[in-house]
Amino acid sequence: MKLSGIKYLANQGVENIWKNKMMAFATFCVLLISLLLVGIASLFYINMNRMILGLGDKNEIAVFMKVGASEDEVKNVEEQLKNMDNVNSIEFKSKESGLEDMKEKLPDAKEIFDERIPNADFLPDGFSVTVKDNDIISDTTAQMQMLEGVDSVSSSPQVAEFLRELRKVVSLIAGAVVLTLAVVSMIMISNTTKASVYARREEIQIMKYVGATNAFIRMPFFVEGMVTGLFAGIGAFFITWGIYNSTYKVMTDQIYLMNAFGLKSIIPFSDIRLFLLIAYLFTGSFIGALGSVISTRRHIDV
Repeated sequence: MKLSGIKYLANQGVENIWKNKMMAFATFCVLLISLLLVGIASLFYINMNRMILGLGDKNEIAVFMKVGASEDEVKNVEEQLKNMDNVNSIEFKSKESGLEDMKEKLPDAKEIFDERIPNADFLPDGFSVTVKDNDIISDTTAQMQMLEGVDSVSSSPQVAEFLRELRKVVSLIAGAVVLTLAVVSMIMISNTTKASVYARREEIQIMKYVGATNAFIRMPFFVEGMVTGLFAGIGAFFITWGIYNSTYKVMTDQIYLMNAFGLKSIIPFSDIRLFLLIAYLFTGSFIGALGSVISTRRHIDV
C-alpha cells in the first residue's frame, strides 16, 4: 500500500471518530475508567510495598563490642561492618552515651549512678546497624557475631519474618485486585468496541463486497481505536495526577506520625510522572487499536 493510501485511511479513521461521536465517546469513557482502575490499583500496591519496606528500616541490629575493647579494635569492626553487602547504615554508640541512656531510663537512680559509677568503663561500645534486606537479617547477624572484638549481636528476626509475610499478603491481595480489574476492563472494552463496530457492520460488508481488502477495512478502525485510546490515556493521566497529589498532600501532612511508626511517605508524583504517562498512553492506544481491529473480524468474514 502506498503512503498516500495509508494517509487517506488514517484520515478516515480520525474522521470516523467525529462521525460516530457517541460510540467513540462511549469507548473513550470505558477506556478511561479501565485505565484509572488498573493504574490507581497498581500505584496503591507500589506505595504500600514502599511503606512496608520503611518499617524494615526500624528493625536495627545492635552490635556490642567486648568491654575494654581498644579504639583500634572498634574502628576495625566498624570498617568490616561497612564492607558487608547487606549493611545499609551504621551508627556508633559509645559506652558514655550508653550510660547516659541508662540514666534517662532510670531517673530515680540518677544519684546512685553519679555517686557510685564515676565512668562508663564497665559498659561496651557498640553500633546500631540497619540492613538493606530484612529477609536475610539472620545471616547478617551471624556474620557480625564472628567479627573479632564483637562480644554479642542482638536482632529481631521475628520482625523481619512478620514484614516478609506482610509483603506477601499485600502482594497477593494487590495482584488479585489488579488482575481482576484488568479482566473486567478487557471485557468492558471488548463489548464496547464490538458495539461500535456492529453499528457500522453494513458499511464494512459493503466495502468487502466491492473488493476492499481486510487491511483496507481494518485500518480506519485501527486508527480510530488508537486515537480514542490515546485520548483516554491522557485523560486518565491527568485525573490520576489530581487524585495522587491530593493523597500525597494528606500523607505528607502526617509525615511526623508516619516516621514515628517507621512508615515512608508515598512516592512523589514527579518521580513517576513520566513512566505513568508513557504507560497510560501506550496501554490506552494499544488496547483501543487492538480491540477495534479484533471486533471487525466477524463482519469482515462474509
